[in-house]
Amino acid sequence: MTTDLLQATIAAAAGLAVGGGATLAWHYSDRILNREPETPAPAVPPGITSVLSVLRQSAVVVDDQDVVLRASAPAYAFGLVHGSGIRDDALAALIRQVRRDGQIREAEFELAMGTRGQVRHVTARVAPLGSRLVLALLEDRTRERRVDSIRRDFVANVSHELKTPVGAIRLLSEAVHDASDDPEAVERFAGRMLKESDRLSHLVQQIIDLSRLQGDEPVAQPEPVAVDEIVAVAVDTSAIDAQAKGIAVVSGGDTGLLLNGSKDQLTVAVSNLVANAVHYSREGSSVAVAVRGLDETLEIAVTDQGIGIPAGDLDRIFERFYRVDPARHRSTGGTGLGLSIVKHVAATHGGEIKVWSVEGEGSTFTLTLPRFIPHQEESS
Repeated sequence: MTTDLLQATIAAAAGLAVGGGATLAWHYSDRILNREPETPAPAVPPGITSVLSVLRQSAVVVDDQDVVLRASAPAYAFGLVHGSGIRDDALAALIRQVRRDGQIREAEFELAMGTRGQVRHVTARVAPLGSRLVLALLEDRTRERRVDSIRRDFVANVSHELKTPVGAIRLLSEAVHDASDDPEAVERFAGRMLKESDRLSHLVQQIIDLSRLQGDEPVAQPEPVAVDEIVAVAVDTSAIDAQAKGIAVVSGGDTGLLLNGSKDQLTVAVSNLVANAVHYSREGSSVAVAVRGLDETLEIAVTDQGIGIPAGDLDRIFERFYRVDPARHRSTGGTGLGLSIVKHVAATHGGEIKVWSVEGEGSTFTLTLPRFIPHQEESS
């Protein structure tokens, strides 16, 4: 009896074990069958990483969760990627639009950079890359925008400046015609016409000079240039104007120094500095041109005892057509281009131009340029 009961108990336990295992197996199988399949992460097409590594443009590859999978070095330098996401909201929205409809899109927008809020103008081209990835290419157009703006301003300023002498010549010619029976009036008006035509010719020449220097490209065929000759020509060029105002123009300092560059450009630059000093100096004052040689550079300083420059204008005097006192340019004959030409000549020769000035006391313009040292050239 006892044996039969033990066998029945073992059989029941075995049945429960088999039944429970079957139930667990069924639940596990059901869970496996009804589980949603895992979506593999989208793979970046082969070769994309290599292409991004050599691109000069800012480029990013974004997946369907707006996560940046790959980005070019300029994209990081540009501040386009923050962590694993796109930092700019406008670009992120454009990427989402392309992902939705698969259409290639182009757009221009402004991108704020850094903590100072510097704004860059960029052009974006966004295209689908496979079924789940999006490629965005960005190109910085800030410099082109600035050049276009400068060009438009330059054309507008030139047109305005040319109108003044041309209009004056027309009015004077009409006055000469009306005063044909008055020899004294004809002589007076003809003299003013000659002055305006000279001013027009000078303006056109300066525009030509400035256009040649616009790119600040290094001098194509530099040659040794004697500083003494440049200074002598500059002083002689302004001699008539200086004599008319009783201004003494004196030169001094180190002699026998050489520059490596364009003689014509350097002569124009120094002549503009001397002419500018004479134009804005008081009658009976003096202008000094001093040359000083340093180890690797030399300085040409032009000092006047003129009206000086207000502190608020010092940062702008090298801009094209900018005048400290616009009301004076008729009497001085200034065009507002001389100092701009000097700045560009300095840039093309690897130098710089600086100014020190006190309003009412005078100014000193210092042109610093690399020296040409013959014995160093021979030893190299």
